[in-house]
This record gives sequence, C-alpha cells and structure tokens, in this order.
Amino acid sequence: MAENGTIADIYQSVLARNPGETEFHQAVGEVFESLDRVLDKHPEYVEASILERICEPERQIIFRVPWVDDRGRVQINRGFRVQFNSALGPYKGGLRFHPSVLLGTVKFLGFEQIFKNALTGMPIGGGKGGSDFDPKGKSDAEVMRFCQSFMTELHRHIGEYTDVPAGDIGVGRREIGYLFGQYKRITNRYESGVLTGKGITWGGSLMRTEATGYGAVYFTQHMLETRGMSFDGLDVLVSGSGNVAIYSIEKVHALGGKVVGASDSSGSVYDPAGIDVELLRDVKEQRRARIDQYVAERPGATFLPGERVWQIAREHRVSVALPSATQNELDDADAKLLIDAGVVAVAEGANMPTTPAATALFRQAGVLFGPGKAANAGGVATSALEMQQNASRDSWGAEYTDARLAEIMQGIHERCAETADEYGAPGDYVLGANIAGFLRVADAMLALGVI
Repeated sequence: MAENGTIADIYQSVLARNPGETEFHQAVGEVFESLDRVLDKHPEYVEASILERICEPERQIIFRVPWVDDRGRVQINRGFRVQFNSALGPYKGGLRFHPSVLLGTVKFLGFEQIFKNALTGMPIGGGKGGSDFDPKGKSDAEVMRFCQSFMTELHRHIGEYTDVPAGDIGVGRREIGYLFGQYKRITNRYESGVLTGKGITWGGSLMRTEATGYGAVYFTQHMLETRGMSFDGLDVLVSGSGNVAIYSIEKVHALGGKVVGASDSSGSVYDPAGIDVELLRDVKEQRRARIDQYVAERPGATFLPGERVWQIAREHRVSVALPSATQNELDDADAKLLIDAGVVAVAEGANMPTTPAATALFRQAGVLFGPGKAANAGGVATSALEMQQNASRDSWGAEYTDARLAEIMQGIHERCAETADEYGAPGDYVLGANIAGFLRVADAMLALGVI
C-alpha cells in the first residue's frame, strides 16, 4: 500500500492487491473520485491511512458448500461472506445466490454497503455474501439442502451483534426461512436478529419486501421536488421485474406517474397504457414465468425479445428512469437515448447498475442522478428497523414502518444534498452520497483507533 500516498497512488495499490476484480475496482474508483476535496479539508484521514484501511475488508470468508440434489448426486458450490467494515455497528448486507457470484462481486457489493448503511444514519456496518448456487429450476427440497449446508458453515461467523445477513438476488423468504431454521437448529437459540427478511409470522418486518423499491421512488421524488416537479403525469422506465422493480412501479403509480416499461433477462415489455402491477406480480412472483407471458395476457403491450428496457426511449419520451435489475445494465449508449428522450431524473434501484461512462453523461447533461448507495438504501434501512423490532420483541404495522422508511429516505436525500452544497457541487448526489457516507465511517474509524 502507498504510505500516506495520493488518491491515485492508493487506487493503484488497490488494483494491484485485488487483480481481476473489475467490479470492485469500479466501486472503489467511483468513491475515490469524490474524495480529493475531503482529504484537503481533513489531513487527519491521510495520516491515519483511512482510505487504505477502508478498502481492505476486515474479514473475507470463502467456504465449500456440498449438498445432494434430488437425483442423489453430490453437488459443490462456493460460499462467500465479506465482512468489510464494522466501525458503525455489526456487519449488515445481503446474501446473493446466483451463478455470477465471485469474490470480486461480493467485495464490490460489500464496499458499496459500507457507505449505503452509513447514509441511513443507523448503527450498522457493511458486509455482503452469497454463493454461485442458482436457485432457479431447483426444487424446494434442493434449495433447503443447499441452504442448510451453507448455514452449517456460515453460522460460525454471524450473530445479531456480529454480522446480520439478509436477502438479495436469489434469496427471498423461502431461502431466509431455511437458513434461519438451520441456524436455530445448530445454535439452539431463537436469535431473531441474526437474519433479516424473515416471514411476518416469525420475526419479519412488514414492508421489507417493498422497501427498496418504495425507497428508491421516495428518493427520486425528493430529487424532483428540487426542480418543482413530482411524479404526477410523468412517464417512467423501470428495468427488471423482481421485488425492487415491482414495488418501484407500484409506488410510482401511487404518486401519479406511469411506468411504461419493465424487463427481465429474456427481454423487455413496452406497455404505453402503464404496466399492470398485479399482472406483472402474478407472472413473476406466483408463476415464476418469463416476462413475455405478461404480453400474452395484456392487450396493447409489446414484447421486445433480447432488448433492454431503455430501448423504449427511442419511441417514447420518458422523464424518469429507475435501473433496478443488476450491475452495469445501463451504458453510455442507453444514457444518450434517455437524455434525448427528455429524462430528468435517474435513480439506481439496483447496486451500481449504471456504468461510469453513463453516469458521467447524466451528470454532464444536468440530469438528477441518485446513486445506488443513496437511492436504494431503503431495503437495508428497513432491515435495520426489523433488527430494532427483534431486539425489543415488538412488531410494527405497515403504515408505521412505511412512514419510518419515508423519513429515512428524506434524511438520506437531505444528507446528500447538504454535503454536495458544502463541498461546492450543488445538486451532485453522487459526490454528496460518497462524501457523506465516507465522513461518517472515517470519523468512527478515527475514534476507534488502529484496528
């Protein structure tokens, strides 16, 4: 590592120490771009090597996950948990089950989680985990056996005061249930606070499923208000059709907007009358079908096989885009399309779904741009609210939890906007989010000493 080096020196050392982990490199570079003016103002961070320390996870755990499929054959997957930073509280971050999961994927997600969790103002550190296991096409029994094997190792490293995983892509209430059941079996403790995203009848929080999507829309609404606008009457594109996308669409419609496009890995749906949320939810959540089934049952809708949802902007003017599927799904060509289509605001419902080149184009064009560490923090914020309920043996109603979520997202928006103003970049939510999150973690790290 560069000793008390420049940001460029430190970034080069991160690249050298973590070869091949391109997503992690991208996440670190995106944060570092905002920090020159911070280090000028706070030389104590340089003296204490805060940047070098914050880029090195406190702990990286990689383990084998053997399980038996329904044919009686032994399968082997790889499990990960990266406990990145606990300066603000126990590690907090989801588990992702998807074939694309590698150590670099988990590290990029965990690094982002540090700042996202800090922005909520809640006492939670950053971590992430997962496996290259693919739950698609697996029976419930196979998913259960995998989850039990995964937790048999993971239980050694987690706890309500240590590390609190949650769901992510491929990990919903079914998987959380199997994971929690195995944790309870091994430890002989009903430790509700060890996992979040649980079922409502056994320690879960109302609104957790909706929280990331709702939160992204709340954040976007606050951005629009800075220009005297609201969702009322605006046309919107949302990528994806999972929890984040579905509940983003639901909340946009509740606020008077109209979502005209959604997608999955097979292609996109264009519905100029507005996406029918109940039909989409039935197709994706109940039937677990591909999105073309939506078009088969929705007059006036069109299926665009293999096309990203942003292509709809060629034919339909849109004011807001909510990328809510996966990382690097919106590139510079898509950004140009959206800018030409009149987009006013973009908010990341997924983790790092916009490429650096696309982000730069939006910022240069004066588009309101909400980075994922701010815009999609509603999910982890509601997970932290679930932890509070578990700690107090309490259960809150949906209306109260939604109000808390709205309040938290307003606070995140204010934190980002005020920090951007303070550092001479009014309206730059990327810079505001990066600096505000970094300052909270860096000050805690200074206070705790060299650990």
